[in-house]
Amino acid sequence: MNPDVLADLVRDVARDVLTRRGLDVAALPADAGVERPRNPEHGDYATNVALRTAKKAGVNPRELATWLAEELGGRDGIDSAEIAGPGFINLRLAADAQGAIVGEILAAGEAYGTGDDYSGRNVNLEFVSANPTGPLHLGGTRWAAVGDALGRVLSARGAKVTREYYFNDAGAQIDRFVDSLVAAAQGEPAPENGYGGAYIAEIARRVVDAEPGVLELPAGERDETFRRVGVGFMFAEIKEKLGDFRTEFDVWFHEQSLHDSGAVEAAVAALKENGSLYEADGAWWLRSTDHGDDKDRVVLKSDGRPAYIAGDIAYLRDKRARGFDLCIYMLGADHHGYVARLKAAAAAFGDDPAVVEVLIGQLVNLVKDGHPVRMSKRAGTVVTMDDLVETVGVDAARYSLARSSVDSSLDIDLDLLASRTNENPVFYVQYAHARLASLARNAADLGVEPGDGYGLLTHDREGDLIRTLGEFPEVVRAAAELREPHRVARYLESLAGAYHKFYDSCRVLPQGDEQPGDLHRARLALCVAARRVLANGLGLLGVGAPERM
Repeated sequence: MNPDVLADLVRDVARDVLTRRGLDVAALPADAGVERPRNPEHGDYATNVALRTAKKAGVNPRELATWLAEELGGRDGIDSAEIAGPGFINLRLAADAQGAIVGEILAAGEAYGTGDDYSGRNVNLEFVSANPTGPLHLGGTRWAAVGDALGRVLSARGAKVTREYYFNDAGAQIDRFVDSLVAAAQGEPAPENGYGGAYIAEIARRVVDAEPGVLELPAGERDETFRRVGVGFMFAEIKEKLGDFRTEFDVWFHEQSLHDSGAVEAAVAALKENGSLYEADGAWWLRSTDHGDDKDRVVLKSDGRPAYIAGDIAYLRDKRARGFDLCIYMLGADHHGYVARLKAAAAAFGDDPAVVEVLIGQLVNLVKDGHPVRMSKRAGTVVTMDDLVETVGVDAARYSLARSSVDSSLDIDLDLLASRTNENPVFYVQYAHARLASLARNAADLGVEPGDGYGLLTHDREGDLIRTLGEFPEVVRAAAELREPHRVARYLESLAGAYHKFYDSCRVLPQGDEQPGDLHRARLALCVAARRVLANGLGLLGVGAPERM
């Protein structure tokens, strides 16, 4: 009996009790609140449903808990129901009912942990979207890991997810990039506010090789060639590096296309028409304060040129026109102001601002030998994706970046991630999977196959492992709902710990001349289930589940 089934049972029992005693069934909360207690001596699960229901139903909480416990104690699968404190109910499951989770996992296989919470939702997930003016830095790398994991989690819970990369290939930063390439090609220092680093010289050389004679062209034509070819090289490199990082996108959207297609002008015209823009000081302003922004935003400057937000507005309108009912933006730490302005833009078009969600990620720092790693050999001023991957590999890089909430800055200890110890979280989880794979090979050699005698799994370590396995679907559901894929990583570490403790306490395979029995087979089934859940969870993070280590 998994936690969801138990929660449904508790709620059904509570409804029956309230009905029979003539109490208000509407007082019953939608969620029965079944959780694992911190102290396992208190039971397998606990519920506070009596405490949350009693006042509205007009009854004493402990009295209601008494009625519920009496009823629950007689239900199939419940070994005991005891009252604690002011009205908590501690539940212990019968061994066969608890062990049924193992059978559920084996039957579901790769689908265990999936659900239909977001069935019918069409989600646009935009992430990374780094400017094509240099290699991917650590901030973009963090979004590559977290964004891809979030897309996997949302898909697992039923959403149709489109992963999208927005190339900022219009505006002043591209002009500075082009000026820097031209200067490097001519053997001159980078211009003021330009871009440095060995990669600029490298891209400049590649442009000259691809377009011989480009430096002899008139300045305008020369710069346009460096823009077209140089930016193209950066696009190709970014796509290649993200692919190597196992982060794939469905759509590569170019900002410049919004200007070239007239989408920016059309969006501005639509806002003028519906009264969301007003003219002041020669410029056109979005009435964003009407929708919670701290100030109104200039959309058209006094010289008639669109401000940067004009492209953002047109881009949001384009997403909605493509049928997305949820648009998630994953932006860097310096983009807090975008939350209110993007929601204001949605409201200005008549949408519910909730169609827009903005996740803000904090900074990432690398630490080696106890000291910060300051810069990249290639980029010169920042640490790049390549710097991290070349040091610890893709698996460790992805896992370490995805295992912490993006709300907080992150220090990554390169020495720890390169180590093969239990202190290294990705090693700890992957080793559990490899250990289970080895166990499966040994079982095959002995001719032992999994069995369904789950009622024999009565050891405390067995029960702890089973209950941990049963939590996985709820973990994935919460990770999707809260947009927090790090919950999956932290769960996997807990699961790995539960498995290691089980393995150290419970012998799975027969030894010597011992013949395999039903307990061996049941424990082997539990191990197969644990291996499946570890693989499913690692898959949601885009991290490998190795067979050997």
